[in-house]
Amino acid sequence: MRAFGYEIDELVVDHVLLAVVPVLLGLVIALPLGWWAHRSRGARRVLVPLSGALYTIPSLALIVFIPVLLATPILSPLNVLVTLTIYAVALLVRSVAEALDSVSDTVTTAAVAVGYRPTGLLLGVQLPLAVPVLTAGVRVASVTTFSMVTVGALVGVQSLGTLMTDGFQQDYTAMVVTGIVGSIALAFVFDALWLGLGRSLTPWSRARAGV
Repeated sequence: MRAFGYEIDELVVDHVLLAVVPVLLGLVIALPLGWWAHRSRGARRVLVPLSGALYTIPSLALIVFIPVLLATPILSPLNVLVTLTIYAVALLVRSVAEALDSVSDTVTTAAVAVGYRPTGLLLGVQLPLAVPVLTAGVRVASVTTFSMVTVGALVGVQSLGTLMTDGFQQDYTAMVVTGIVGSIALAFVFDALWLGLGRSLTPWSRARAGV
């Protein structure tokens, strides 16, 4: 679909990729870090504040710095992907630790008693039971990331944010509104998808609720 001189479909695809990939990568990186923070008080005292501090770095400054660090072109989407992955990790480390904290000690003790080792305990017992709390953290990271993708348009990386920046420059209100509404709509769609995925992975919680 073409509008305002842009292929809107392409902008939507770019926006989704720039938002979803960092959340998935951030989750993969945050899982071992959050598990470590859950297991060790010392690690928690370092990892949780450090990850929180990462989130205080201005996004535009980080996007501009990444090319210097990785020797990538300034207009490369990789710069935005890396930046948003860092922010996703910053949000998810605490979420993973708190999700694992939510699993009852009685359950983990019983699992160890019947022979579960650390890896099996994490993958077979703790993570499945931590899914509801972890899903809430992923949803926050997802909505946040979808909104932050638009910052990449300031350095020429295409997304629905391009409609906002170009719309402001051209004083074209309809273009700006389309970019804003599209970004919000995508954030809500993927928030619902994460929620649905979390529920599908925890059928026992629906059974308890009588759903």
